[in-house]
Amino acid sequence: MKETSSLFEMVRSRFDAAADVLRLPRDLREVMTHMKRQLIVSLPVRMDDGSIRVFDGYRVQHNIARGPAKGGIRYHPNVTLDQMKALASLMTWKCAATNIPYGGGKGGVVCDPATMSQAELERLTRRYASEILLMIGPDRDIAAPDVNTDSQTMAWIMDTYSMTVGHSMLGVVTGKPVALGGSRGREEATARGCWYAIREACKVKNIHVKDARVAIQGFGSVGTTTAWLLHEDGAKIIALSDSGGGVVNLKGLDLEAALAHKQMTGRLSGLPGADAISNEELLELKCDILVPAAIESQITAENASRVRTSIVAEAANAAVTPGADEALSRKDCFVVPDILCNAGGVIVSYFEWVQDLQGLFWSEAEVNNQLEKIMIRSFKEIYEVAQKRKLAMRLAAYVQAVGRVSDATNVRGLFP
Repeated sequence: MKETSSLFEMVRSRFDAAADVLRLPRDLREVMTHMKRQLIVSLPVRMDDGSIRVFDGYRVQHNIARGPAKGGIRYHPNVTLDQMKALASLMTWKCAATNIPYGGGKGGVVCDPATMSQAELERLTRRYASEILLMIGPDRDIAAPDVNTDSQTMAWIMDTYSMTVGHSMLGVVTGKPVALGGSRGREEATARGCWYAIREACKVKNIHVKDARVAIQGFGSVGTTTAWLLHEDGAKIIALSDSGGGVVNLKGLDLEAALAHKQMTGRLSGLPGADAISNEELLELKCDILVPAAIESQITAENASRVRTSIVAEAANAAVTPGADEALSRKDCFVVPDILCNAGGVIVSYFEWVQDLQGLFWSEAEVNNQLEKIMIRSFKEIYEVAQKRKLAMRLAAYVQAVGRVSDATNVRGLFP
């Protein structure tokens, strides 16, 4: 595949590769690559100083052949419509790859939450929710937290929707506080799913998790929890990084000290007992397991030849580019692709939605047990496709996902 800097084109190229393997006809490809709905909204918000600012917002639904749309909402200055389309598409394939009965959606607002008060964020969220009300609903499009949004954001959306329809509707969003129908185990679900996938990949590569050397780029929620879970399994975390740089100790980092240092100083750099390392250098460390858990396009065609690991577990969306996929495959590096590796979040969001609709809530142990079953089943199904068709895991995951969506599209037929 040729290298591209566009996330939308990256996702599209991976769909095309899977469609070629499946020999999908041109007409079906046309249907599956177009967005189902795209909504652009203007959001006038009264700021704390009395002035009014108008923000741009989006909600995109890519495909609903297999069920209602599902996808996060992000608040960031760099939100664009193309980005929303790419991430909605990615969610379609993620849900299909793990056989969750959703299609893909995504939403966002162009803003900088770091410069806004809690009251301003609430007014922005409620206005955004009211503007996308015509698209969302527990049987139409279920939102969730993403970059710079959290359970409180979801609570405001749920309340705004409920006040508008006249009764409480828990299932309109997931990632809510437990007090409002949120699921236990949701906050660490993405990392836990990544951990389950890594354990299965270690079996394939004959690596013992105990004493495996692990480097993790990104010490946010997913990276931190993944590090802890692997550490509890006996793995040796040799390197960690955040947006300000990283730290390394080939004998193993003290995770408790790293977390305390991060909480106290706001960064990992300067951690006692560790050497400084850049994010770029971390990706090239010799290790058994590399977990890119930060942002997209970190392992590229340019640096993939210098990556020295047996397993890349893609905890962040699109952290590995198409050009890097080819290079890593030539090096016999086993890539657990993002649409499998970080699917734990949407899987437990699905559990939350099911619990909300039924009014019957599960224990955290039950949530984790069901998540483990789906992650292991999905890994084995995709690995079987990879072995049978002689494909890399990424392409096998897309073949599995695109095949399921194309089957649903064909069976439903074309209306009218």
